[in-house]
This record gives sequence, C-alpha cells and structure tokens, in this order.
Amino acid sequence: MVVLAVAVTGALMWLRGGVSDAEDAGQVVAGTSPVAEIPPGQRTEPVDVSGTDLYGNPLSLADFRGDVVVVNVWGSWCVPCREEAPMLSALSEELAGRGVSFVGIDVRDNVTAAKAFENRYGITYPSFDDPQARAVLAFQGTVPVQAVPSTIVLDRQGRVAARIIGVAEESTLRALVDTALAEPVTGTTS
Repeated sequence: MVVLAVAVTGALMWLRGGVSDAEDAGQVVAGTSPVAEIPPGQRTEPVDVSGTDLYGNPLSLADFRGDVVVVNVWGSWCVPCREEAPMLSALSEELAGRGVSFVGIDVRDNVTAAKAFENRYGITYPSFDDPQARAVLAFQGTVPVQAVPSTIVLDRQGRVAARIIGVAEESTLRALVDTALAEPVTGTTS
C-alpha cells in the first residue's frame, strides 16, 4: 500500500512538474506557485531555440522577436495537454493580430501522433519536433524538463517574462500576455 502511494505521488509530481529547479535556485519569483512572473529587470538573456517543426521545416524562436511569444510544451500522450489544447488554439487565433505569436514544443512523441493531435485540436501555430526534450533545456531554470504541459511567455526581446507549470488557465494566460504586451518596447535582439 505504501509503495502504491509513493508511486502515485511520484507520478503526480512528474505530471505537475514538482517544484522547478528555478524555484530551488531562486531564479523565478513566487515560491512554489505553478505560475510565476519575472520582472523586466530580473530577466535573463533571450532564449534561443532552433530546430525543425513537425513537418521538417526550420523553426527558430529568434524569428518571432518583436512579438510576445507564448511557448507551450506538450505531447500527444499528455492528458492535461488535451485539456488545454482547444483554448490555446482559439487564443492563438484571437491574439495573432495583437503582436502575439504561439509556438509549441512537442516532447517525447512521434511525428504521426503529434500531427494528429494538432489536426484534432485545430493547432495552426508551429511546434518544434523535440522527441528528446532538448529544446526544453533552453528553458532550464524556468521549467523542469519533465513538466508537461508547461507554458512560457516570452517578452518582445525573447526573454522569459512568465511561466505556468501544468494546465494553463485562459484567464491567467491572458493576464500574463497582457502584462508582456503592456511593457514598453526597448528594442529587439536578433
């Protein structure tokens, strides 16, 4: 019975992402909350992730500089990812004209299942094909690699402005994006 309880607790922590390495290192504001904002003066360098999308096309976060970027870490096998996918799809369409771009990072998945997931939920934004979760390592100190789903908001310079570990609530994500959009544009980095 104890072994089962430990296994269930471990599985739940894995799904939730547990406490992030960033929180342990004091790099993210807000204790153990799954939602954290990073004030502009405390943000690190822009995050650079390059690779290919699910269709083999080149994809780079640098191409989105100047926009607020919502990065969602997901997998077709992830039940919570299925829960948030319709909201992310709709929100990406709605916010596209406001200088907000969405990019996914599909982890520990196969391309056929990932494409079926995107088709099923109407995902039109690109996703990195990241079966080894290497692209997620670029966010080390912000989200743990095992935290699927996770959603990261990048400011216009490509720096991490906020993160959500676990299922993103629409109202929370909107608020984080609105905060990033309201920040003065201080130039972009290529």
